[in-house]
Amino acid sequence: MSSTALRRALTDNSGLRPLPERVEVLLESLDAPPRLGAHLRAVHDVACELVDWVRTNYGVTFDGDAVLFGAATHDIGKVVHPEELSGPGSEHEPDGYRLLLEHGVGEELARFARTHASWLESGVGLEDLLVGLADKIWKGKRVPELEQLVVQQLAAADSEQPWQVFMALDDELTRRAADADRRLAFQADYPITSRT
Repeated sequence: MSSTALRRALTDNSGLRPLPERVEVLLESLDAPPRLGAHLRAVHDVACELVDWVRTNYGVTFDGDAVLFGAATHDIGKVVHPEELSGPGSEHEPDGYRLLLEHGVGEELARFARTHASWLESGVGLEDLLVGLADKIWKGKRVPELEQLVVQQLAAADSEQPWQVFMALDDELTRRAADADRRLAFQADYPITSRT
């Protein structure tokens, strides 16, 4: 049974989009830490914005639904490693991947738990990069190497000059980062422990 704080993190009328129902059910069944639920909502919300922006501005073929699922579950391994909610660590990445597979999520979606911080891993595509980008920009963090990889993918798909794509992406990320304080405050309102 999930905690009241987790339920609140998943349903709070904060202006953030709700997670996919399948993800909410999984988080509740795992009795995920409330702060993790809040974090996943914040990253998922930014991913929704990025997916809409890419679809509106570029003719690239990509799986936007996979991006949204990946953003909603990328840190699920922190159920197993809650210490990584407040400190550094990457043990949640392979354990999150395994956890998703164990709960019936296919490899094509579970991979985001593993790839959201491994942008140079073999087989990483635009979907993985967008999940990683959402996981950075939700808190206003800019990562030039990651942004350059996104620029390369979008420019190649649309036959646009990389500098043009860079300028457009920079503007979009600046807009998304401007709201980081609100998202950080939302996440901080929820405890790391799942018991209320």
